[in-house]
Amino acid sequence: MNGKLIHLALVAMVLSACTTTEEAQQVIQSRWIGQPVEAFFIRHGPPVSEFAMQSGNVIYTWRGGDTTRYIAPTYTSAQPAQATVRTETRETQPGVTVTETRVVGVTPGRPAQMISPPRYEDLFCELQITVDTTQIIRNIRASNDTDGEGLSLSRCAEVLDAHPDKRR
Repeated sequence: MNGKLIHLALVAMVLSACTTTEEAQQVIQSRWIGQPVEAFFIRHGPPVSEFAMQSGNVIYTWRGGDTTRYIAPTYTSAQPAQATVRTETRETQPGVTVTETRVVGVTPGRPAQMISPPRYEDLFCELQITVDTTQIIRNIRASNDTDGEGLSLSRCAEVLDAHPDKRR
């Protein structure tokens, strides 16, 4: 019982360390809204595109943290062959018993079968950053946030160091 409780506590700690996209976005917004967009680009790199709006505002698309993760194939469990045996005990003479065990059938085993093939998964963070005419960030949101490299649920949290406990 005590071992199960410790295991449950460890799982809870690992899961509580995971940062979701929503949590990362809240940290990113609290850190960057009201800041010059140039400060963001100096720290994290240039945007991949920009879109000028009629109002004079600009929407920048920024992407970072590009990497690839290998995901190993998964398999079913192999099942070994199983023999069906029959044991007979009989008296061959008064006071003498003989027990015979023999194989009467064999069910073939089943090799492991692939459930999902190996694959590669692209990991990255993509943001839409809206700035006003003075180049001050007015809105910033994750438009595409993959899982992180480790246990994180947010690549943006990893790349932008945006964990909920690291708010400014």
